[in-house]
Amino acid sequence: MYLLAWCPVRCVSAMDSSKVMEYLMEVEVAAEDVLADKQQIIDLDARRNRNREAMNALRNSASQNDKVRVCFGSMFIKFPKENAKSMIQKDQEQLDQEINDIRKRLKAKINHLNDLQGKPELRGYNLSPLSSDELKAINGILKR
Repeated sequence: MYLLAWCPVRCVSAMDSSKVMEYLMEVEVAAEDVLADKQQIIDLDARRNRNREAMNALRNSASQNDKVRVCFGSMFIKFPKENAKSMIQKDQEQLDQEINDIRKRLKAKINHLNDLQGKPELRGYNLSPLSSDELKAINGILKR
């Protein structure tokens, strides 16, 4: 009879611990997702910096050769200088777009993680920069 009275309490405790484990797993998955996105931003930014260095090297190169060596994976290929510049520029634009998309998704993921942890939503985190038209309008108002 003692075991029957004790078992329901233990079963309730097991259900509570399973809910706690489920909660902790959900928080852990959300945190890992945030960290993965942050690491992806870092990797893409490093690639963007290498592209920027390559563009500067092409701009400042003393040689007047029409062809430059471009590294594709593990091999170098001679490529027309202007084509190389345009490829790097397109890659830069694509990287900028990817980084901006990840940053937008990251804001929502961080808010979700904060909700799971019971933290308040970050203030000022969803701000976006002024467009050039908005900036011109503000400057026009301030000059009056």
